[in-house]
Amino acid sequence: MKRMENIRNFCIIAHIDHGKSTLADQLLLKTGALSERDFQEQVLDDMELERERGITIKSHAIQMEYRYEGELYRLNLIDTPGHVDFSYEVSRSIAACEGALLVVDATQGIQAQTISNLYLAIDHDLEIIPVLNKMDLPNAMPEEVKDQIVELVGCEREDILEASGKTGMGVDRILEEIVRRIPPPKGDPEAPLQALIFDSVYNPFRGIYAYFKVFNGEIRTGDHVKFVATGRDYVADEIGVLKLRNEPREVLRAGDVGYIISGIKNSSEVKVGDTITHVDRPCDKAIEGFEDVKPMVFAGIYPVDADDYEELRASMEKLHLNDASLTFEPESSAALGFGFRCGFLGLLHMEIIQERLDREFNMNVITTVPNVSYKVYTTQGEVIEVHNPSGLPDPTHIDHIEEPYITAQVISKAEFVGPIMKLCIDKRGTLKNQVYLTSDRVELTFEMPLAEIVFDFYDKLKSISKGYASFDYYPSGYKPASLVRLDILLNGEMVDALSTLIHRDYAYSFGRRICVKLKELIPRQQFDIAIQAAIGSKIIARETIKALRKDVTAKCYGGDITRKRKLLEKQKKGKKRMRQVGNVEVPQQAFLAVLKLD
Repeated sequence: MKRMENIRNFCIIAHIDHGKSTLADQLLLKTGALSERDFQEQVLDDMELERERGITIKSHAIQMEYRYEGELYRLNLIDTPGHVDFSYEVSRSIAACEGALLVVDATQGIQAQTISNLYLAIDHDLEIIPVLNKMDLPNAMPEEVKDQIVELVGCEREDILEASGKTGMGVDRILEEIVRRIPPPKGDPEAPLQALIFDSVYNPFRGIYAYFKVFNGEIRTGDHVKFVATGRDYVADEIGVLKLRNEPREVLRAGDVGYIISGIKNSSEVKVGDTITHVDRPCDKAIEGFEDVKPMVFAGIYPVDADDYEELRASMEKLHLNDASLTFEPESSAALGFGFRCGFLGLLHMEIIQERLDREFNMNVITTVPNVSYKVYTTQGEVIEVHNPSGLPDPTHIDHIEEPYITAQVISKAEFVGPIMKLCIDKRGTLKNQVYLTSDRVELTFEMPLAEIVFDFYDKLKSISKGYASFDYYPSGYKPASLVRLDILLNGEMVDALSTLIHRDYAYSFGRRICVKLKELIPRQQFDIAIQAAIGSKIIARETIKALRKDVTAKCYGGDITRKRKLLEKQKKGKKRMRQVGNVEVPQQAFLAVLKLD
């Protein structure tokens, strides 16, 4: 078998729910990498949560063998997550490939993430093979969607393959086209070793498996290798190729995709996008494009029961092994006790971490209001990164605050353009561009603050567009903003977990809504409770929860009014004394309700 000429490395790119995991199943079945007996739907999505939600969270890689015109070819499928929160992982997976299947749902047409991942693939000069999936469905619109693909990719109509992941139709043709159209990997087997890490998984018994693609040179079992970005060196205890079960090999050469086990126990030592090379004969430069994953959204996670703090720490550390893009550091809050300040890639990532804490570790947690990181410029000329409202310096020391902005692309049917524009402009967005992809589909580009989409933007977008609009974003830098810290006071005491950083124009209405909501949720006490929203020392909204009162005047029949007054005054003094010693418990639902305001 001719080595390099017979290897094909490819990935599948698609929007969420366009059927790429199902199509991957069919490719595995047809090439015999998966027997009928092992078959289960979405075989690459092995996490319970992935199967339940039908989304790919971790990328996976698998090798298949395919015989074409009497020659045996090795096909490496590097699967990618489709969701916008995981776009850095997608870019590394794409960098390890020479070609991509662009899968488009024949019933839905092209959507936002299809386009953003396609641009990533084109930036890396991949060969694109367009595939029209779900052709077996009665509501497929092949002709219209083909027009969209031709317009987007600029290919010929006859280059588009029709297929169905469910029935297996057209899968043989896809395999032939992969071999015919995708170029074999380039690389020099004699050069110094240079391999790109595109993923890692944690195994409790063997430590961390790093998945890599060899660009140049070769690696053998027992070699002394080093990871360039972290600067650490290891012995390659075992290397091999990725089948359904890992298969050890003696040597992997340029063009191969495989895994390495070197007994690494700490996930921060393996970074996606890092370069592996030999210690004694290193390559002259690392593979470019490496960057540390930067969290975009921050939230506090606290155990409901303060005694579970250590357990929560252990659970977070285990999660971090499996998902290196989660960052966390300890923090404490007067209202919630000890917990962690966590950084997430985005909202879906945050939701998945919460769900996994509950599922895999049985941890019951409170999550505070999510916020983004701001840059605060002080009057002394320092720049402070603030992830948490309580970390904001005194207003007299602040020169100005900058907040992160994103470029958002929304693709929708033309009839929903009005409501979508209104939604984005309400969220302080500015319209940058509007392009009609076809007569009925429009792409809107907005620039807007990340803080505005952290709350409920995505849900609102889906509901006003009847589920049609698709949304994708990428960070575009920082801009000055007029922000204030809104504090919630109960009886004059600040509740730090309810503080938020908010735009000055929205502070009044938001503070008002929180006060009304808390009035419903906090149980009545024996004394009046004042709920106030304040900016600095200025109170902007107030609600009062009336005291539970015994009717002390019931025993007074007739007589002078002063008799009643005396009893009421006596009661009032008692209430006042109670209020000085009494404290207000904020129930769990109140924190959750503030998250779900609106």
